Amino acid sequence: MKPHYVGLVGDVGGTNARFAVVDAQGHIRNPRTFRAAEYGSLPDVVGEYLETTCGRRRPPRAVIAVAGPVLDGEIEFTNLDWQISETDLIVNFGFEAVKLINDFAAQALACPVLDRDDLRPIGPPLRGGSDCPVVVLGAGTGFGVAALARADRADVAIATEGGHAAFAPTDEVEVEIWRRLAAAYGRVSLERLLSGQGIFDLYRVLGEIEGREAPLADERAVAAAGADGDALAGRALDRFCAILGSAAGDLALTFGARGGVYVSGGIAPRLIDRIDSGGFRARFEDKGRLSDYVRQIPTSLVLHPYAAIVGAARELQQMERL
Repeated sequence: MKPHYVGLVGDVGGTNARFAVVDAQGHIRNPRTFRAAEYGSLPDVVGEYLETTCGRRRPPRAVIAVAGPVLDGEIEFTNLDWQISETDLIVNFGFEAVKLINDFAAQALACPVLDRDDLRPIGPPLRGGSDCPVVVLGAGTGFGVAALARADRADVAIATEGGHAAFAPTDEVEVEIWRRLAAAYGRVSLERLLSGQGIFDLYRVLGEIEGREAPLADERAVAAAGADGDALAGRALDRFCAILGSAAGDLALTFGARGGVYVSGGIAPRLIDRIDSGGFRARFEDKGRLSDYVRQIPTSLVLHPYAAIVGAARELQQMERL
């Protein structure tokens, strides 16, 4: 007989759909990853996972983190031809309750409960306030931002589009970077620089500013060349880490995130040595009259590969308590 599970949890992006189940003790079990492009809809993937994992004993609840804004319980995926609502999932699978949440909101829920081994401090080892807001941000294909409001009864994740806030240059080099990107794209958002494409644009534009050839073809080539000692690629990566630090400090001020700022996403773990070298934290703390305020805020890199699944499981537990 298959065991009883209290909930289904998932993390669905443009490339992969990850699912797991949560048992009565709150443990995450049977994680599986599916290639989203191989399925016609989200119910197709959910159905296959439930059939092979749970059989007829379907869990009563589900929380699924999705890469995009959730509006009135509905998501239309940016990079997939999928559209789904909480009601659709209830009708399809007989769940008692379903909640769709933004993937960075799920990560924000996860961050305060991750094990020490799942986090790497950036800068000094500080202790954040346990009842203070938290921010999580991450660069990958785009730039995601979410916050977490702490409370005794339940923590509340706040999904945002903070990655589309305006980029603020801090020196003459960044003013020139902004000027050239604005000429090419119009408005220059944080995501324009803090993303995979952003790394490549930084490399290309710095080459133009310095009058140097920039022959590399994409962000991965820039990251590899920077690691191998290419000077221009290295400067682009260092500038990326510095701008990331500035943005993280601004977000810490915006949300009063004295509980901590967490950096996730696909790019930061590959640049950890550069992030650790000091540029990120120096720019994080460089906030003029508020420098003393942000200097007391811990910053950490999220190493857990399935933080959104952990956050979805935590939201599931909070649903059951309310």
